[in-house]
Amino acid sequence: MSSSYTKSAKTADADRKWIVVDAEGVVVGRLATFIAKRLRGKHRADFTPHADVGDFVVVINADKVKFTGKKLTNKVYYRHTGHPGGIKETTPAKILNGRFPERVLEQAVLRMLPKESPLARNQFKKLHVYAGTNHPHEAQQPTVIDFKSMNSKNVRAA
Repeated sequence: MSSSYTKSAKTADADRKWIVVDAEGVVVGRLATFIAKRLRGKHRADFTPHADVGDFVVVINADKVKFTGKKLTNKVYYRHTGHPGGIKETTPAKILNGRFPERVLEQAVLRMLPKESPLARNQFKKLHVYAGTNHPHEAQQPTVIDFKSMNSKNVRAA
């Protein structure tokens, strides 16, 4: 008589892969959901909610992402400085034209991961976002994933 049980994946036993995604002309929200899913490991058959079994994700051309509709100018991001009356607001257009354009995509992915936990922090550390086409992760031999061709809605024309 054999006993069957559900095998729970462990973080140490995870077989992680490196993937590269080109974000040029891609809709931010759709790309962020794809990346968050890969970071968490939900694409795997042995996904375990409490274990970090996701892949490493490298995103290039993050400064060329697109928004649908009028979100580029009308969407507002809020943050608080911690001081009384210290609420600050900005738009995606200001961030993309600013000093760190990759933060738009980073924050979109971060907000899709589990909230305020060591697990979420470890999963987020596996995301590497670059504004240009160059990245220093060639030694890991990453697999290139063509996110644009997965669905026609993933790409937004000017």
